[in-house]
Amino acid sequence: MKETIPENPPLGLLLRLVHQHWTQAVDTALDAAGFGDIRPPHANVFTFTPSEGIQVSELTKLAHVRKQTMTQAVEELEKLGYVERRPDPNDRRGRLVFLTERGKAVRPIASATGRKVDERWAELTSPQEMEALRQSLRQLFEKVRDDVPARPGADSEG
Repeated sequence: MKETIPENPPLGLLLRLVHQHWTQAVDTALDAAGFGDIRPPHANVFTFTPSEGIQVSELTKLAHVRKQTMTQAVEELEKLGYVERRPDPNDRRGRLVFLTERGKAVRPIASATGRKVDERWAELTSPQEMEALRQSLRQLFEKVRDDVPARPGADSEG
């Protein structure tokens, strides 16, 4: 069944629906590659974890999610073998999150699939339209980035 949307849909709805399409393609590719235990809330960990590691509190800020949400995602991924936590050499109370070798194997698959989705969308519209959309969204994000109030618990230490 095809989704029906209102005649003049809110931009947020269109963005959400298109994002769901992109996410479903990535989830399907990860599942086919043997990473079927990754769930959507885990994506932020893979996206924002640098090679030098990161504290959960920083992941929370980058992903704009509640600390509880990020902590749960990190704990689940740690149990599944995608991440490990180690002491932070710069903060004796802190711990850093690192991707394991298994975790590092997720990024190339997700990235390649994302590029394929982008290419398909460019076929359905045009490369110029996709680039214009990318630039418009980037500019909008740069302007609104600091306008969004922090969610409760998003800036707690971790």
